[in-house]
Amino acid sequence: MMSRFRSALQIKETVRKIKSGETDLVIGTHRLLQKDIIFKNLGLLIVDEEQRFGVTHKERLKEMARQVDVLTLTATPIPRTLNMALSGMRDMSVIEDPPRDRHPVQTYVLEHDWSILSDAIRREVSRGGQVYYLHNRVESIDRAASKILALLPDVTVGVAHGQMSEEQLADIMQRTFEGEVNVLVCTTIIETGIDIPNVNTLIIEDADRLGLAQLHQIRGRVGRSSRHAYAYMTFRRGKVLTETASKRLSTVREFAEFGSGFKIALRDLEIRGAGNVLGAEQHGHMVTVGYDMYLKLLEEAILENSPEGNTSRKTTECTADISVAAGIPERFIPSSEQRLDIYRRIARVRDDEDASDLLDELVDRYGDVPKSVDALVRIALLREAAAQAGIAEISQKGPLVSFRLAQVDFSRVSVLCADPVYKRRLLFNAGDRPYLALRLNTGEDVLQAAAAVVKSYAQIQ
Repeated sequence: MMSRFRSALQIKETVRKIKSGETDLVIGTHRLLQKDIIFKNLGLLIVDEEQRFGVTHKERLKEMARQVDVLTLTATPIPRTLNMALSGMRDMSVIEDPPRDRHPVQTYVLEHDWSILSDAIRREVSRGGQVYYLHNRVESIDRAASKILALLPDVTVGVAHGQMSEEQLADIMQRTFEGEVNVLVCTTIIETGIDIPNVNTLIIEDADRLGLAQLHQIRGRVGRSSRHAYAYMTFRRGKVLTETASKRLSTVREFAEFGSGFKIALRDLEIRGAGNVLGAEQHGHMVTVGYDMYLKLLEEAILENSPEGNTSRKTTECTADISVAAGIPERFIPSSEQRLDIYRRIARVRDDEDASDLLDELVDRYGDVPKSVDALVRIALLREAAAQAGIAEISQKGPLVSFRLAQVDFSRVSVLCADPVYKRRLLFNAGDRPYLALRLNTGEDVLQAAAAVVKSYAQIQ
């Protein structure tokens, strides 16, 4: 048996059925989040269009759904949600197969020009299609509709916005669905839940004022048939866009193919920041401890609460201070943001496979990898291997490379120092901060030599 909220007169009866368990399936809006809604035996919670629910809403959902399976659906997850999925706090699946006989929406970003836009409207109407014209200001939406009617007197123009009555809104949407309206001048009220396959041209005024996920969601209102669809993202003539707005519009133009919602969400994560799982912020960085430290603490908390416990958790952090030219030259990656992102990714390299994948990607994106970048990756691998072996610090002073041990295992140290390879080259100092000291041969690669010591020490049982 299914229940859904359709009008205020039915709410009381539906709430009673939910509490008594008389209904098996409930379909509702945000009204389901009210405190008077108490489920008798909730087993599965499905949240569609998750990006439209705020953090407070999600906390309420957690209260409703303790020990209950939760499935959230969205084409464009907010940065906070996406970061929680990428960091392991949520499981994530991506559907990449597009619907049959669909075409990507061809997207243009341009200054608002009535001559270009009127031609676009005329072409769509001439092929029997319809147009959404998004003007997101209710106080002037009628003037925008009048302007279109003055330019194209032979088309039928309708207006839809959230301040209209339920009957008026239902009437105009029905007329649009039946094809009586050629151009629907509307607000972002069409963002979700609208499926009119005959509307295949979208024009957005002041697109720079809308969010990245919102632009992608609204673009999804066209291209819902086998016809080619077009989207025009416009901004005021002569307006100098902010850096963030420019990035948003460039992204929505760049990612127009099917399955691009996830890529757009990743770019939104880069632009806006990851959000705060400990509070209500859905974007921004953890400025109090730093983003990288925040992710590290989050990863440790997840490992502690995972079924494996903290058995896989690394007990030692290794620092490296080695006289090697290591870094990402500006000539190799000009963008400071991209360089920062690559630095972070190199810091997370854990094994040879990770390093190989990252270096292959760098070659594909930027060309031949400089020696300094290769050295940076090798240092990341060295630090990881040393940490796993219980080495807390690697430092170099001239021809000497020191390996400070987090905990001393004298039997392992004795075996390593007795190895003929390191005869008269490797010494052990058992002071307050015990360490091994390796003397480099003339011209010897310090990273290669240090990696060999770490590997030999790790292999001793």
